[in-house]
Amino acid sequence: MKKKTNLAVGILVLLLTACSLWSQSANPFLGKWDIMGKTEKETYVFWLEVAMKDGKPAGQFLNRGGSVLPLPEIAIENQELVFSIGPDPKNPQKPKPVHRASVKDGKLVGVLDTGKEKISWVGVRPPKWKEYNANGKHKFGKEINLFDSRSLAGWTLQFPARPSGWSVIDGILQNEAHANNIVTEQKFQDFKLQLEYKLEPKSNSGIYLRGRYELQVLDDAGTPTEKHGHMSIYSRVAPAVNASKPAGEWQAVEITLVGNRVTVLLNGQKVQDNSLIEGITGGALDANEGEPGPLMIQGDHGKIWIRKAVITPIL
Repeated sequence: MKKKTNLAVGILVLLLTACSLWSQSANPFLGKWDIMGKTEKETYVFWLEVAMKDGKPAGQFLNRGGSVLPLPEIAIENQELVFSIGPDPKNPQKPKPVHRASVKDGKLVGVLDTGKEKISWVGVRPPKWKEYNANGKHKFGKEINLFDSRSLAGWTLQFPARPSGWSVIDGILQNEAHANNIVTEQKFQDFKLQLEYKLEPKSNSGIYLRGRYELQVLDDAGTPTEKHGHMSIYSRVAPAVNASKPAGEWQAVEITLVGNRVTVLLNGQKVQDNSLIEGITGGALDANEGEPGPLMIQGDHGKIWIRKAVITPIL
């Protein structure tokens, strides 16, 4: 019976794979895309997922920052994908941004027309991740202390032309509100990260794994869990429980990232359990998901104090 069951499962997997390949060949826009565009002044990072719903195109889009949201406008016109996040609700007279793209050599090649300028971008498929397990038995390398309690050695700024806004006082790393974001000079693939930090009331920060996936840091003790709460995968996966301590108290987090899976213990409670990371989150440094990346800590929102930052590579 077990052999027949395994055979049936295998046939089902093959059929589903064949259906997926057929769908993408018939409609090459379907699926997920990691997107990057660049001008002389800025790098643009987007994420897009295209599907068919009730016979019509539907999509989810990450417009650089913020949350992954359903696209209100998306269509296929003359073998071209056309989509928009719609007009600006605060300024409806402003021209709405419109993206137009076509598939060339397996890449989604597009242009964003903002009404003032046109920005070229290119989308690629995300990596074909293996069956990773952040809870598995891992071989660890040597611990790396990311904070020496004296300086910002080993860190750089996301926006070098702007002031830092960070300082070390009495062995504690801290920022002013609306400071720069700090980024490690080293890049990492899979790792265990241990941080100890505290927040001021109503503060908001974030920990970006590989510079692409934000784990939200938020003063939200005692509130219901949701996709923007403390230690959520921002706008994608809510924490299993609210393990936050009140503002002003030191908190400890242990994060294990392996491939596209993450496990998080906040103050001793498991809040993410081998959670699947579906894609990049708002504010990502780039969209190169298959590559190592730095750790980034958000400083451009509220105030945070950090007394420990240790990362251990997984070999």
